[in-house]
Amino acid sequence: MAKIHSTAIIDPKAELDSSVEVGPYSVVEAGVQLGEGTKLDSHVVIKTGTKAGKNNEFSQGAIIGGDPQDRKWQGEPTFLTIGDDNHFREYVTIHRSNTEGNSTVVGNECFLMAFVHLGHDVKLHNDITIANSCGLSGHVTVEDHVMIGGMVGVHQFVRVGRCAMVGGLSKLVKDVPPYMLVHGVDPTVHDINAIGLRRQGITRESRLALHKACKLLFKSQIGLTAAIEIVHREVPITDEVQYLLNFVERIKYGKNGRGDQK
Repeated sequence: MAKIHSTAIIDPKAELDSSVEVGPYSVVEAGVQLGEGTKLDSHVVIKTGTKAGKNNEFSQGAIIGGDPQDRKWQGEPTFLTIGDDNHFREYVTIHRSNTEGNSTVVGNECFLMAFVHLGHDVKLHNDITIANSCGLSGHVTVEDHVMIGGMVGVHQFVRVGRCAMVGGLSKLVKDVPPYMLVHGVDPTVHDINAIGLRRQGITRESRLALHKACKLLFKSQIGLTAAIEIVHREVPITDEVQYLLNFVERIKYGKNGRGDQK
């Protein structure tokens, strides 16, 4: 039987695995599903439409699966889907989708520090770390192994590519290329995320190729289309370089956000 504090309020229509622990004054609404090993600290609220997998931990004051902050939403049934082994620290807030039948999604092994906010329809992949007081607007996508520093604001529909690192206090209004280190109010690619790449087991050959591609794509005065052609000719096309090229070719605002596609 689930270990539930006497002051917690659990709706009879919620589904809790027998190993779930719920702390003082927490609330779990109807229709919520919480998997094996899940733990709720005190004053946690899990809203209807939320489904969470195994071994998730929700710290004090987290509000999970709240209504989307969108004027267009009129109460349609929407969802939040959470994978396994995630940590949601104090006062994290996550909102459901704003479109009937759709979900905001958090993958596996993510670590969201205190006061992080995920807006409606955000998609977090796996093994993502987001530091304190970051805000992700609606429809943001963050790919695997990303690290985002504290107090970062992310505009709606922005994508952050896999294994990127975003420095604290940055303002993201355009896509962040994978494998890169980005920082600033007008974000600039500084170099490859060398430490993160080594931690993920990316080979030295591929790291060197990514470094050369980075210089051509983001540090030169060459237009994006021409830079991509040079990378294809002069840089070893490892799996990571190919992924970077595919991502950059889809960046909405062009090279470094200037719309330079020549």
